[in-house]
Amino acid sequence: MVLMTEGVSRRFILLAPLALAACAAAPRPRVIEVVKTPTCDCCTGWIEHLRAAGFTANVTDVPNLHPVSQRLGVPEQLHSCHTSTIGGYVVEGHVPAADIVRLLDERPDILGIAVPGMPIGSPGMEQGDEREPYQTIAFTRDGRLSVFASH
Repeated sequence: MVLMTEGVSRRFILLAPLALAACAAAPRPRVIEVVKTPTCDCCTGWIEHLRAAGFTANVTDVPNLHPVSQRLGVPEQLHSCHTSTIGGYVVEGHVPAADIVRLLDERPDILGIAVPGMPIGSPGMEQGDEREPYQTIAFTRDGRLSVFASH
């Protein structure tokens, strides 16, 4: 026995689960907007890393990245050589594509993630087999920081 609530049709009741499943299966955004300086080779390497992981990167070159990072709310101590946005988040620096995928899948209540500086072995900063440990840091609008991933 199906009880009909006023204003809810049988069609709605039958199709609602299909609509919810379609929303849950909707693809995460794959287009990332990247802002960098025109002469940065490691930024180009990071962009190639993202493209190899299936992202589309729209790139804008600017003479000074600092105002962009500030406007987007990246804490000063997390600044790096390129700043990006995707899916309502800020991505600063040499963040691995897998961390961006996780960010978009989990949708945490943060402003963004960053890999501060230019750690050797991070995407775009490869130097043979040489690697230094680094962390991807999550940051909030009010400046709270936490470790998002360790590499």
